[in-house]
Amino acid sequence: MSPPPDLPSPARAHRRPAWAGRNYTLLTGAAVITNLGSHGALIAAAFAVMESGGSGGDVGLVAAARTLPLVLFLLIGGALADRLPRHRVMVAANALNCVSQGAFALLVLVGDPQLWQMMLLTALCGTGTAFFNPAAEGMLLSSVSGEHANRAFALFRMAMNGAGIGGAALGGAMIAAIGPGWVLAVDALAFALAGALRAFLDVGHVADRAPGGGLLADLREGWVEVRTRPWLWSIVLQFSVVVAVVGAAEAVYGPLVARDELGGPAPWGVALAFFGVGTIAGAVLMMVWKPRRLLLVGTLCVFPLALPSAGLAVPLPVWGLCAVMFVSGAAIEVFGVNWMTTMHQEIPEEKFSRVSAYDWFGSVSMLPLATALAGPAESAFGRAPSLWGCAALVVVGTAAVLFVPDVRNMTRKPPPAKSPRLPTTTESTSPAAL
Repeated sequence: MSPPPDLPSPARAHRRPAWAGRNYTLLTGAAVITNLGSHGALIAAAFAVMESGGSGGDVGLVAAARTLPLVLFLLIGGALADRLPRHRVMVAANALNCVSQGAFALLVLVGDPQLWQMMLLTALCGTGTAFFNPAAEGMLLSSVSGEHANRAFALFRMAMNGAGIGGAALGGAMIAAIGPGWVLAVDALAFALAGALRAFLDVGHVADRAPGGGLLADLREGWVEVRTRPWLWSIVLQFSVVVAVVGAAEAVYGPLVARDELGGPAPWGVALAFFGVGTIAGAVLMMVWKPRRLLLVGTLCVFPLALPSAGLAVPLPVWGLCAVMFVSGAAIEVFGVNWMTTMHQEIPEEKFSRVSAYDWFGSVSMLPLATALAGPAESAFGRAPSLWGCAALVVVGTAAVLFVPDVRNMTRKPPPAKSPRLPTTTESTSPAAL
């Protein structure tokens, strides 16, 4: 019998690792392309607002317009991705991102964009992301076998983070040279190219979905998966707090500390770059390290996320801030790979996207509120106490998760033993079954 569609044939083995199948390679290549474009576009959007005469508050409104659709549509996107072929959801989402970013670029290049227009187009791009993320994560989880999941997820995240660092640096240089409109146009082109690659994904190895009871029934099924797994809902709840306070510290307090204490925005940009380098270092580590206690090791690596807030509260000199950002970047990458490996190991394939949607929803649900409250908190308590509060919430929330037995005791399962005989035509040949 020929190998499954997503596994490389022996003739192609010399060109890529045996575990990097066709789908995995396409997903990784497309993710690199979109991250190169999107990280530069985030910077370009802020400069487009300011060049049109907008204030810092207007920049915040455009950023919020991107985040709000994530909260509103993530769960629906997850349900659709488990009901429809995931690659079609991904391509449709990329098409929406391409059109919205292209229209944003056109407005900036040839006209005088109004704030409401920029908010609307950014919201459309965020809507595309809300439908894309659960489908993409479900597709990635189904593209590798359990034996190779750790290495595959580490390499994928390393490629994404490296592209993000390069995209931000390239985008900043392009904004200075040719303006933000062209950077937004490049992002639109990147979505088009990535969508074209994702159109070639093969879902032949994925079993047909049984007829369901509708969208709400699908959402309830996904919620049951989350609710009945204490390790899952406890960590999702933990990250709803962690992402919120870390996001507020980095998006609001970091630039303010840089302006008032470190001499300007450049040192903060360098510190953020060290965080990105740390994520790559963490991914490289996870290429070779397979800890047995997946969630215990991962959760212990969340504690260092308190370090940037504490470093800003002191504040540390630039070299010290760069050091803690590097450590926190490496640590969160160790958590991320262990988390994806656990999801791949424990969640049924046909529910990957719905569970991923609840995970994403929990992670971003409190972020808009936290960034909105960061300013009032500074006025009420002071900047340093507010930053120490962010650090304390990370430590307390992470420590609380360690009281959940499933988090402490979740272990890596050995790969299934391979039979020397050839499978019959009635046996599964999906990558997850091998």
